[in-house]
Amino acid sequence: MTETSKNLVAEYYRLHLDELKAFVSKSTGCSFESEDIVQNVFLRLLNSDKMISAVTLPCLVYSIARNLVADYWRHRKSVAQHEIYVKKHSGISDIGDEPTSVYAPTEITELLERGMAHLSPRSRKIYKLNVIGGLRVAEISNTLGETYKSVENRLGAARKEMRRYMHRMLA
Repeated sequence: MTETSKNLVAEYYRLHLDELKAFVSKSTGCSFESEDIVQNVFLRLLNSDKMISAVTLPCLVYSIARNLVADYWRHRKSVAQHEIYVKKHSGISDIGDEPTSVYAPTEITELLERGMAHLSPRSRKIYKLNVIGGLRVAEISNTLGETYKSVENRLGAARKEMRRYMHRMLA
């Protein structure tokens, strides 16, 4: 990305941040999540290798925002389906019961530790920084001095492996 493109994105961010937050907030219904989504829009723009001009930037911003909102709703649907599955297969009948009552926290922690032991050392470190440390991909990338995509790919693979492991152990 050229310096002029970065300046163009920065200027657009400064001028249209509130407008984009309002758009995303209306689409998600959650102001907290909308701030994260808007930040991800501009992170993707800054990490993009596409040619960006003043004419294409607004369309690109709103296209990325719509895609991230769609991802948000797909994730919410997946979480809701998982909660229903857990309640159905664990014998929890009352809506007020929490799925955490199925397993003790120490059992879950032990399973997570055993699952993380199966990851490669680099993937384990990235996974721990994300899950336990609460760091985002960009923060992990800066901390470890690795590229954003490398960290993103390793975290995705680690999450996938951990899901498989937890599914086997909790089934």
